[in-house]
Amino acid sequence: MRKLFTFLWLSLTLLSCGSVKEASNAEKVSVVATTGMIADIARNIGQDSVIVNALMGPGVDPHLYKATQGDLGRLRQADVIFYNGLHLEGKMGEVFEKLERIKTVVPISRGIETSNLIDNPVFQGSHDPHIWFDVSLWLKTIDEVVATLIKSDPESKPYYESNASAYRNELQILHNWVLTEVEKIPKEKRLMVTAHDAFSYFGRAYDIEVRGLQGISTLSEFGLKDRVDLVNFIVERKVKAVFVETSVSEKNIKAIVEGCKQKGHEVVIGGNLFSDAMSAEDTAAGNYIGMVKANVSTIVEALK
Repeated sequence: MRKLFTFLWLSLTLLSCGSVKEASNAEKVSVVATTGMIADIARNIGQDSVIVNALMGPGVDPHLYKATQGDLGRLRQADVIFYNGLHLEGKMGEVFEKLERIKTVVPISRGIETSNLIDNPVFQGSHDPHIWFDVSLWLKTIDEVVATLIKSDPESKPYYESNASAYRNELQILHNWVLTEVEKIPKEKRLMVTAHDAFSYFGRAYDIEVRGLQGISTLSEFGLKDRVDLVNFIVERKVKAVFVETSVSEKNIKAIVEGCKQKGHEVVIGGNLFSDAMSAEDTAAGNYIGMVKANVSTIVEALK
């Protein structure tokens, strides 16, 4: 009889805990972010007051991404939708336009002054969307996220503002760390070549010359002349290493390496860089700070 009573008591306790948890989750702000980097900002600012889901996981190219039926369901159910903007999620523009009529849909780049953005050389009037590669610029997106969460959950305003202040400090420390690390590369060797032109903000902020085989978007076309020009550039400048990206096929960079070899110049693949997507959440590079540190460590080690 005592065992039966104990079993019933435990069952009731577990059921009670489950209902409390569900009620608690129901009170949280439901956030859907397009990329892992944006989801990471929302998690750092919202913490226990938000539930955050990212549509695009590790290795996913946002330039090419199309929303699935499951994505559309998550987007419709969300209280808040955060996306990068600046045409990064080019194939989802129409989806965002429809959803913003009925819910809060926010491009986190909205608060960045145009003067701080890099022009897109291919599409006049548009800008390079890869703003997260300059930590000091990415830091400016925090205000947009904070303001949106406060609007959705005014009672948690002090909590969001406190978390945002702490995260700003973390990113400022990260920015200073990157500056220090890049100093380890001699100035004449600060030249990095990647699969596509995603690192212009990084180059501008940290004094590194960057070249990409493809343009700002992986949708852009490149031909034989582009490959030949890049091979000649690498040979002429005696570039030591080139980099592949986790969200872009490495076959084109391998072709560049082979082209350099045929011209008598040995260039190695310096490693994988996280460009348009982070690593898996349970890894060291599965958050924004970890991703930046992994990239910088790879770059510095290959070029110094």
